[in-house]
Amino acid sequence: MQFSVIFEAQLADPTVDREHRLIHGCVEQAVLAEEMGFDRVWAVEHHSLKWYAHMSAPEVFLTWVAARTRTIRVGHGVVCMPFRFNHPARVAERAAMLDLLSGGRLDLGAGRGGTAQETSLCGVDRDRTTQEVEEALRIVAAAWQRDELEHHGELLDIGPHPILPRPAQTPHPPLFLACSRAETLERAARLGVGALVMGFAGPESIAGMRRVYDDAIAARTPDDFVSSVVNDHFAVLCPTIVLDDGAAARRVGLRGQRFFAQSIAHWYGGAGLPDEAVVDGMDEAAALRTAGEQVVARLNEQDIPVRPAATAVFHADHAYGTAADAIAHVERLRAAGADEVMCLIQMGTVPQEACLETLRQWGKTVIPHFRPRHREVA
Repeated sequence: MQFSVIFEAQLADPTVDREHRLIHGCVEQAVLAEEMGFDRVWAVEHHSLKWYAHMSAPEVFLTWVAARTRTIRVGHGVVCMPFRFNHPARVAERAAMLDLLSGGRLDLGAGRGGTAQETSLCGVDRDRTTQEVEEALRIVAAAWQRDELEHHGELLDIGPHPILPRPAQTPHPPLFLACSRAETLERAARLGVGALVMGFAGPESIAGMRRVYDDAIAARTPDDFVSSVVNDHFAVLCPTIVLDDGAAARRVGLRGQRFFAQSIAHWYGGAGLPDEAVVDGMDEAAALRTAGEQVVARLNEQDIPVRPAATAVFHADHAYGTAADAIAHVERLRAAGADEVMCLIQMGTVPQEACLETLRQWGKTVIPHFRPRHREVA
């Protein structure tokens, strides 16, 4: 099992000062994650999504984290690969530079950046995003394995040009695809890239998604691979807050998850603004369910199809509570087929100290439970 931390850089009640403290706080968490034995930090890429994600330049964030650390891997989870967000040649150049400077610690994931808010900012054709992401992955992999890139695809015609520098890892950093539905899992398997399962589904749903991924691996042919090397790594999201007081951890975690769900629903479905208030004595699990019902109703009013993946963010069964609760949840994720657990800790209303304490609890107790050698060193 591998363990990582993923950053959206969410922010309740945004102001410039709070935003600046938030970004520095994420760096502090990433540095502590290395000390606590985590394998990797992931950073998303989103644009213009106030509240939900202020991580608009993950390549800069990850470079700063790499400079502050020595061993932890740094991952794009993910780069928005449609061409008007990031031209594939520029992705290859920037990512190779980070891999080189970090000493070969980079992982590179691809995604669509599919909200209308984001695509309208950069003039992205939403109908082409899936096709552009796949072609971009092929271009990036080719750029890292050839002396000169020459690509003649359905959408782009490039070359011949040298793409500089070359990455430190040979032939290149591992490649991933953001996955939340069966069709994206099948696509990741067909292309020979790892799956970053970003949804809030529980272990039972994860087990089903793992079966889809494995079945697609068994049925694929090398003709579809984007690279000469295949990555079949299956990483799953794990929302978590862990404190000595398990009940308090669950309240803090569910409150953060409710903010997460409401803020992304605002941008994906036109729901109301996220509720930033914290009400003493509120049953957060009930509030989460109510928020889900409200979002589904709003989507139905607008004739927007509601998929299970779109509403799974309102599912409350995650690694909230004590370290023992987190261990039990990770055991279920491991049994479901997870190769890596991506801890989502930094949610909009979660205080910095709760984030830091959660990292400490995972490093002292949860990770050592799955790694006897790590326990001995600790």
